[in-house]
Amino acid sequence: MAGYEIEHELRELTGRPVRIAGVDEVGRGAWAGPVVVCAAVTDLSDPPELPGRGSRTVRLTDSKLLTKRHREAFAEILPDWLDGHAIGAASPAEIDEIGMTAALRRAAVRALSALPEPPDLVLLDGDADYVRDPRWRVRCEVKADQRSITVAAASVLAKVHRDGLMAALDGGFPGYGFADAAGYPSPVHQKALEEHGPTPHHRMSWSYLDDLPRWRHLKRYRDPLAGEGQLSLL
Repeated sequence: MAGYEIEHELRELTGRPVRIAGVDEVGRGAWAGPVVVCAAVTDLSDPPELPGRGSRTVRLTDSKLLTKRHREAFAEILPDWLDGHAIGAASPAEIDEIGMTAALRRAAVRALSALPEPPDLVLLDGDADYVRDPRWRVRCEVKADQRSITVAAASVLAKVHRDGLMAALDGGFPGYGFADAAGYPSPVHQKALEEHGPTPHHRMSWSYLDDLPRWRHLKRYRDPLAGEGQLSLL
């Protein structure tokens, strides 16, 4: 269950009050749409809860463990409770141009740079520091979105924000299931790709195109030896 154990440990290690930003991403494995990163800062107070069945309450945790209704309800109230939060994104074109790791870095730096006050420490969900920016000290924690209230808040806000972006694309590109599957490879999405090909919002360097003979010629290739930003159409 998400709590503040990691945050308190970080404060003890520094020996002084520190401003901790929890960071989480969503959209890494999708075939279409941006990758989105949220940075959230709390004052370590008790987080809001939602009414559940009977006398039970729904507590804040990793967005994947919450229903869509509960995620959206938390996303409505979290901004007023948090000390600050910000969202950054990297587009499909950027993902194609520089690769996912670098795109995650761009999105995270955009989110952290947009916070009302700069954090002293960054608590990052996962085992790899994709932020890699000297302006911020980063602590990586596996399953931090389930163990840390700060990261759980970032997880929920990132997920709801990206789901909203993808749902807005559905009207212009019906049949791909963007409103339901948010650009991930659902059966509906795969069928639409086979019949109609990729949209301008698809990641054109990804391997799913290898399985689409009609559209394989559209795949874009990055030259790993040419450095960031080098992309060719073969």
